[in-house]
Amino acid sequence: MQQRKLGGSGLDVSALGLGCMGMSHGRDVPLEKSEAIALIRSAVEQGVTFFDTAEVYGPFTNEALVGEALEPFKGQVVIATKFANEFDEQGRVIGLNSRPEHIKRAVEGSLKRLRVATIDLLYQHRVDPEVPIEDVAGAVKELVQAGQVRHFGLSEAGAQTIRRAHAVHPVTALQSEYSLWYREPEREILPTLEELGIGFVPFSPLGKGFLTGAIDEHTRFDSADLRHRIPRFSAENRRANRVLVELLAQLAQRRGATSGQVALAWLLAQKPWIVPIPGTRRPERLLENNAAVNVQLTAAELAEIETAAARIEVQGARYPEELERATGL
Repeated sequence: MQQRKLGGSGLDVSALGLGCMGMSHGRDVPLEKSEAIALIRSAVEQGVTFFDTAEVYGPFTNEALVGEALEPFKGQVVIATKFANEFDEQGRVIGLNSRPEHIKRAVEGSLKRLRVATIDLLYQHRVDPEVPIEDVAGAVKELVQAGQVRHFGLSEAGAQTIRRAHAVHPVTALQSEYSLWYREPEREILPTLEELGIGFVPFSPLGKGFLTGAIDEHTRFDSADLRHRIPRFSAENRRANRVLVELLAQLAQRRGATSGQVALAWLLAQKPWIVPIPGTRRPERLLENNAAVNVQLTAAELAEIETAAARIEVQGARYPEELERATGL
């Protein structure tokens, strides 16, 4: 697998990472533990060195899963996790909390679950409006100085927040949604990251599976599946948005690739410091996604996608309002 650097930090990772959330969180039932461990270890065998989790996935169970799966590969892989939530005694999320003392307690828990002495990349999962970002960055800086964290990251933060945090402690990476059907980061975020030398880690690079072509208006989602609640995944909007999938399918057919591979190749072609983290629960999809690094789109093909996509208006909000404000998605 090709390697990339996340911005100017010197953090080397595989060109594609693996988002592990769906193995424990956001779907109808968690993946069987043995299957999930086998899938994560298969990713390592295929050259993936970058794995993404968070304390809120489960909650807590996904970090424990990733920690157990990757324990034999210490020093060979990069694990990213996230803080930002307050939990009740039953482990349910009750709100945001990025106070410095809470961050330090969260990191202690993550270190134990991940079975590591140092967290490679620690993100603030969502910006906490009650805590100045300078205080958050200062707390993480202290954790870096203590050897508990190597790199600092933000998730779904705006340009000014990124600048303010970066002025206190260098931000290595921003994780936010970005794909052919959600291109908002192109307006302010990508130019800011390029200016500051910060890497970009797109989550949902396949549009939560939609860009693979495997989902249409007839697909049914379990009530526990996050997509069941997302406006963009209503049957009507799925039908309207199929035009984007058809665009990818046409190019994929010419290239002997899949729609998902073309969608990932498009992301990889945008900037050399972009590292998508597609998630999957299926070994065959893992193989398919990782093969996308071998699909090199030409300038003419990229222009073709750009011209066609400019005529397509994606229908439906990416989240309902209450989830747009929430953390951990």
